[in-house]
Amino acid sequence: MPPDTDEVLELLTVEIERELDVIAVRQRGRDVAVALGLDAQDQVRIATALSEVGREVLAMGGASIVFALIGSVPPALVITLTTEAAVPQPRDATQVEGVLAARRLLDEVTFESLSLGARLRLVKWLPGHFRLPTAGQVKQLRRTLEGPSAVTPMSELRTQNSEMMAALDELQSKQDELLRLNAELEETNRGVLAMYSQLSDELEETNRGVVALYAELDEKSAQLKQANEAKSRFLANVSHELRTPINSILGLARLLDDAPDEPLSGEQVKQVTFIRSNANDLLALVNQLLDLAKAESGRLEPVLTEVRLEDVFAQVRGSLRPLAARGAVDLLVEDPVDVRPLYTDEGMLLHILRNLLTNALKFTERGHVRLSARSRESGQYVGLTVEDTGIGIAEADQVRAFEEFFQVAGPLQAKAHGTGLGLPYARRLAELLGGSLTLSSVPGEGSTFTLELPITWNAAMAASQSQPAVVPTGISVGTVLVVDDDESFRHVLRSMLQGAAERVLEAADGVDALRQMQESVPDVIFLDLRMPALDGHGVLKAMADDPRLQRVPVVVVSSYDLPADTCSTLPPTAVTLTKSGLTRERVLSVVAGLAGEGADG
Repeated sequence: MPPDTDEVLELLTVEIERELDVIAVRQRGRDVAVALGLDAQDQVRIATALSEVGREVLAMGGASIVFALIGSVPPALVITLTTEAAVPQPRDATQVEGVLAARRLLDEVTFESLSLGARLRLVKWLPGHFRLPTAGQVKQLRRTLEGPSAVTPMSELRTQNSEMMAALDELQSKQDELLRLNAELEETNRGVLAMYSQLSDELEETNRGVVALYAELDEKSAQLKQANEAKSRFLANVSHELRTPINSILGLARLLDDAPDEPLSGEQVKQVTFIRSNANDLLALVNQLLDLAKAESGRLEPVLTEVRLEDVFAQVRGSLRPLAARGAVDLLVEDPVDVRPLYTDEGMLLHILRNLLTNALKFTERGHVRLSARSRESGQYVGLTVEDTGIGIAEADQVRAFEEFFQVAGPLQAKAHGTGLGLPYARRLAELLGGSLTLSSVPGEGSTFTLELPITWNAAMAASQSQPAVVPTGISVGTVLVVDDDESFRHVLRSMLQGAAERVLEAADGVDALRQMQESVPDVIFLDLRMPALDGHGVLKAMADDPRLQRVPVVVVSSYDLPADTCSTLPPTAVTLTKSGLTRERVLSVVAGLAGEGADG
């Protein structure tokens, strides 16, 4: 049975009275270490520590040395040196060279002054797996250690020299390895410095190129802006200049046709009719150019009145029935279903519908053209749809159909007169009314144009769609949260908001966005609809259910024109922006409108 914990098991007692005893104690320390199963390094440490301390106590008059095992946790070999000689004062025994050496070699060294003499305690912790010997094993161990040592002082000295040589060899090996590692490190440092220098030069060159590119882009942007403004001025000026002679031509043709004193011959009547017809077509083109120039320059303002769709549909039905009667196409104008009166510009609305229906009738040879209206689920928007069974538009041409002067090539294009300005102008008017105009089509089956309008015209909505004439100034908004999984687009928005927002926060998905909103309610949110984890629709639903977030203005940003059914699910106060057409001016205009509404609210 092993002894109880912390039990002291004495193994050996030796005396140091002369110089040869120091060598014997060193050897006894090695013997004890071997008997306890310690490795070679620990054997050397114990023997060397005893040799160093033995010389010190011999100089003080000798000492009694006791080797013992302590059943502590972990167990330990404790070597106690007790001397009855007085320690010289004021000498500090803990600073004695031999004691200092023992402290470097063993786990613990303590010194205690006694009334007569002193006690030095050396401790070596044993491995955790060490098990204390039983009583019988202790007796056997004592008999072994108390027997005569087979090692002579000379052999011990030889052993000590061998240990020293081995230590020197190991030290030399480590020094050689250290020199090799230092050489490798130096070589690596030289390579790193060379690479760093090269990368710094390349980065500096790249930065210069980026700066030059930004400068060129700024210059091109300014030139493009000037060119666009010049185009608008040119269209406006030329349109005004052309209208005067065209009106004169129409007036003269009307005089020739209506002259009672000198009636025209049949051929002359035919020629005057051609003159009037072509002059009217030219006047319509000039008016389109003038209206488009006004819309692009921001000088076209909606005239708001209460508009009943029943009345608008009746006007459209009456004005376009003669055009539909010329072919095998039915013009179907359905009565609006559960649609409240709109607060919008009636003239702009009529222009959009007439343009869409006229185009549909031009490019439909048989079947029908249908105009209908439905109130969206939110009740804040109305969707007006013009659907036909015509030739349709290829997917590659559907985006370009809204470009100025672009006309889709097709079998009916040669017979249909047009300038390519109708659809771009109709979309511009839809944006000015705070709505959107989208297209879906299948070649050979027909096309569907959807006009999405708010029941009540909202200045912020119109500002988000129409390009302002000047950059807003003095805009100040508190916290803006940008929610988009595209890091580069978040960076673009952050740059556009610089100087206008006090703080811009970012979130890569809806979950992180809602967490940040709970911590601090933002003043404006820019929200993408397509995101991982939780998309934009989920964020809007969570905001609608939270009283703290219900009134936070939201700007929905998308890479494409949102379809009508998607727009109908957005909050009535939400503003929509397309990423491809995003500019700092447009972003700041939207922020200005929303910040103004927030202040009023």
